[in-house]
Amino acid sequence: MSREVESYNLLTKINHWLSAVVVIGLFAVGLWMVDLSYYSPWYQDAPHWHKSVGLLLAAYTVFRVLWKLFTANPTIDGTPFEKISAKIAHFLMYALLFGIFISGYLISTSEGRGIDIFDWYTVPSLGALFEDQSDIAGLLHYYFACILIGLASLHAIAALKHHFYNKDNTLRKMTGVRK
Repeated sequence: MSREVESYNLLTKINHWLSAVVVIGLFAVGLWMVDLSYYSPWYQDAPHWHKSVGLLLAAYTVFRVLWKLFTANPTIDGTPFEKISAKIAHFLMYALLFGIFISGYLISTSEGRGIDIFDWYTVPSLGALFEDQSDIAGLLHYYFACILIGLASLHAIAALKHHFYNKDNTLRKMTGVRK
């Protein structure tokens, strides 16, 4: 069943903006916490919160992908190049998110300990699956996160370009703000 819609629905907008805020927050906290010393009062708490929120975001992102697949969305405005670029960028952002989730899991569970989500539930560990797992996964986690933030920045710049230069409805579809 395909039908034309003019704007994203409320839940899609909430999914988009909530995910954006959480991803930016996790990126900032991740950069901050790697420089914490053993004697910092945040040395234990920051990674716990980062992992807990990250795992909740992973589950939320699975829901978000399923919601996106089964919900009518407006067409993408722009030239054929812009439309293809937008689809590729969206796909890459989701792929990077899942790469970040998997690499984060591999970092945290390489020594055989599960990951506690706010002391509600422990995600079990698969242990070390390959040599230097924590180091390799840590590098991937960092680079995937940096690339994601760069791509999300381009995504935001493209939306602003459509709004201010093209004067189309691209940004309005996700904000709900009318002309």
